[in-house]
Amino acid sequence: MKMTNQEYEKFAEGHIPPSAIWRNMGMAFLIGGAICMIGQAVINYLGSMGMPTEESATIASITLVFLSALFTGLDLYDNLAKHAGAGTIVPITGFANAVVAPAIEFKSEGYILGLGAKMFIIAGPVIVYGTMTAVAAGIIYYILKFI
Repeated sequence: MKMTNQEYEKFAEGHIPPSAIWRNMGMAFLIGGAICMIGQAVINYLGSMGMPTEESATIASITLVFLSALFTGLDLYDNLAKHAGAGTIVPITGFANAVVAPAIEFKSEGYILGLGAKMFIIAGPVIVYGTMTAVAAGIIYYILKFI
């Protein structure tokens, strides 16, 4: 069967499922916003108890990472991510999920060669890039400080 490019394009368009882009963006906004709202609630609560904002923000980040790791371990995070999409990937919780999920998956291979070696398979490049960027920014700052 020989088709022209236009005929193939028409054929392919008839088989593409309808996009739910507006629904996906709405869910990402709502769930991602809810995650950030939980973090802000922790900051506000600790601030109302007299803790400085910088320290309460650190505790809020730790709380969100812990909850993400817990929900990943309980197999709840993936179900949330199915509906929220980028709303669960963009906040710090997505990074925690990217570290914990491979660790759980490779646990059966042992603690050293499985869990220890494969835990950073997804998040490793992010950690390396972030560390190297911070070092480069520090060197540039240090050089510019004395110029």
